[in-house]
Amino acid sequence: MRKISTSLYMPHEIEIEKIDDKRVNIIVYPFQSGFAVTVAHPLRRLLLGSSAGYSVTAIKIDGVSHEFDSIKGMLDDVALFILNLKNIRFKIKSDANKVEVTYSFSGYKEIKGSDLANDVVDVVTPDNYLGTINEDATINFTLIIQKGIGYVPSEEFRDEVKEDFIAMDAFFTPVRKAVYSIENMLVEDDPTYEKVIFDIETDGQIDPVDAFKEAIENLNGQIAIFSKAMDIDIMTPQDDFNSSHDMQKLLQPVDGLSLSARSFNCLDRAEIKFVGELSMMGELELKGLKNLGKKSFEEITAKLETLGFPVGYKFDPDFLRNLSLKIQELKNKSQEA
Repeated sequence: MRKISTSLYMPHEIEIEKIDDKRVNIIVYPFQSGFAVTVAHPLRRLLLGSSAGYSVTAIKIDGVSHEFDSIKGMLDDVALFILNLKNIRFKIKSDANKVEVTYSFSGYKEIKGSDLANDVVDVVTPDNYLGTINEDATINFTLIIQKGIGYVPSEEFRDEVKEDFIAMDAFFTPVRKAVYSIENMLVEDDPTYEKVIFDIETDGQIDPVDAFKEAIENLNGQIAIFSKAMDIDIMTPQDDFNSSHDMQKLLQPVDGLSLSARSFNCLDRAEIKFVGELSMMGELELKGLKNLGKKSFEEITAKLETLGFPVGYKFDPDFLRNLSLKIQELKNKSQEA
């Protein structure tokens, strides 16, 4: 039988599955029925529309006056050269929002993205083809690369482009895919709760998890006016993301810390099963564990520091209560099994 609730159930679990350097699955749960899509849809839109990236906005090629021209000694005409250039993705190394980079190639060469990386910019698509010149040819060209969001057609900024430069449509968005699926899950005998699974892939200009964080920050920024106007003190989505991420680290078993046999056996005898239990202990309490020597103490404290929870770490009281409850639940389940 469904229970009558007086407040909205808040999701508190987040998992990150790394598929490769450019793609992750982010799983968040449990949502009350109907609320997963409420959160997932705007986040997907922000992932695709608000993530900042880099794009070539203009090109100048020596001896070329327009995009329908050709270059002596180059296999590809200018239109195809520019089309290929759109598929090469750059990343400005500095904090600059706009850079101008000049290149020169002579003799036979098949130019690829990797040939365009230098001290000013990285190329995240090194294998993408740009053009081929023969042994008697020389090509000199300059690119203007800018940081921005979304898609901006060249017609909108053509008047701002310097003389002799050809304006290019700017596709800044570094997120190549942002989709989500929603699955039902069981919570306290209620099968109508939901889990949302984001599948996020970028072109390499930004880490997919960072893109997700950026989308959360932008979503919070969009609705912040309401909380200010109504004098509502709420936890930001970014805080919630970090707290869930911390919780995931703290609920991992201590045997995953790769401790020495002496250290692990000492914790096992003290019935300490989870990292969170260690993180909640003070220095004196930890040193007071039976048979825990100096080397074991130093090993354990070093592991905790690596995780970001040094001995004596000050947790938020609400977070600490939640952590204690979850650890007890896991221990109870282990005993039942």
